[in-house]
Amino acid sequence: MPDGNLTTTAVLAADRISKSFGAVPVLFSVSMEVRAGEVHALIGENGAGKSTLMKILSGFLAPTSGRILLDGHEVALPANGEAEALGVVLIHQELNLAEQMTVEENVFLGREICRRGILDKPAMSSIVQQYLDDIGLNISPQDRIADLPIAQKQMVEIVRAMSRDARVLIMDEPTATLTQAETDLFFAQIEILKAKGVGVVFVSHKLAEVKAIADRVTVLRDGQWITTRAADELTPDAMAQMMVGRELSDLYPPLNEVDVDAPKVLEVRDLQAPDVHGVSFGLRRGEVLGFSGLIGSGRSAVFEAICGLAPIEEGELLLDGLPAHIATVAAAREKGLVYLTKDRKGKGLLLDKQMKPNLTLFALPKFLRGQTIDTRAETAAMERAIRRFDIRARDPNVLVGDLSGGNQQKLLLAKVMECDPSILIIDEPTRGIDVGTKQQIYHFIAAIAAEGVSVVVISSEMPEIIGISHRVVVMREGEITGILTGDHINETEIVRYAAGLKQERPHD
Repeated sequence: MPDGNLTTTAVLAADRISKSFGAVPVLFSVSMEVRAGEVHALIGENGAGKSTLMKILSGFLAPTSGRILLDGHEVALPANGEAEALGVVLIHQELNLAEQMTVEENVFLGREICRRGILDKPAMSSIVQQYLDDIGLNISPQDRIADLPIAQKQMVEIVRAMSRDARVLIMDEPTATLTQAETDLFFAQIEILKAKGVGVVFVSHKLAEVKAIADRVTVLRDGQWITTRAADELTPDAMAQMMVGRELSDLYPPLNEVDVDAPKVLEVRDLQAPDVHGVSFGLRRGEVLGFSGLIGSGRSAVFEAICGLAPIEEGELLLDGLPAHIATVAAAREKGLVYLTKDRKGKGLLLDKQMKPNLTLFALPKFLRGQTIDTRAETAAMERAIRRFDIRARDPNVLVGDLSGGNQQKLLLAKVMECDPSILIIDEPTRGIDVGTKQQIYHFIAAIAAEGVSVVVISSEMPEIIGISHRVVVMREGEITGILTGDHINETEIVRYAAGLKQERPHD
């Protein structure tokens, strides 16, 4: 579909949509359509304009210029989610469910069925059960949302959309926190929705998944429409190149040489902690040590204990050969050990604050002069961070919540590096980040290691772990099942150890 050339078969279409925030333009005459019974993927780097276009298509934002068409007719979509009444439903990346309420209560929240002023629970339960049966979801309408795994919560969002007679579902990174098995289940439900004639807009940075699920793909770059193509005409590499406008053959940087005979900067001996059972390993200066395993294997739990976020029940930590007792995050920081959380929005950054206080808060003692903050030093640190980590913002005073996910991640990395750590632990370094920014993050990690900082990378993405690690530790059910080096660092070996098909006594 050339830019602006819309077809008459579209259920929902954006026609030459432009959007500016104040004097800053973010979308430039973008056109896109979704047809009944298709999955139309929307891809682009962080900051390309995907979120803005999604919000316009679902009525949460009004375009500066251009038209929204529903069944070929121009419409002004109601604001604040009321477009759902027209069958256009946006499922946010951060799920919008009431955790302490049941599935049934969430589906009918705000539009409950009543008879003579009394809630008709049997009627609502029957309707919800029918929707659950339709998409093959084996849960009860009376199940509490907080008790469901994330994949089933995603399904409840879909049920809620279906109960509103959704004709178009717009999904923002729906598989970001799902395992492969959960993703497969999720895609099976999407196929059911397609068969019912629902059009799906699928926004994802996982290009292999885009290739697997999408019928068509639209690429945005810097707020501009680049192309719309049939998915079977594109490879993931071709999608990545169109997103960033350049070749990505050097996605993973070359690794520095590590002195394997040098003393270890960190030794963990027989660590016992919540969800951790007798873990032992060592970390060398300038090494990138990958931690792999299935979700729930204990990867994050190990380092939450080491960094003072969870109690150590038994075992010993040595830093530079000396016993270390770390009970708090502040104590870990003082010893040169910092942890970059995988939950950048919930635990890593203050989204309602500007970039500068986010950058300096963790290293605040460094910027204190008596009882006051040295604002000149803060400003200089912010300027350095912007240059070093290529943080891109339309305004230096922008709220962090208004930054793209990739720029938030760069800011989080800059924040922990302000403490001048000797050991950096990064949990899920590129979750929800586009391929171009991933490349930058990988190069940042390699550069930090080359400077002599020891780096631990915890990741669910095997290509990432394989591409940037000197060694890989594989965990299963709270235990280390193998430590891989050299040619043994490959997907087959990692899967065998992660699934319990193979195990050896871990050694350094």
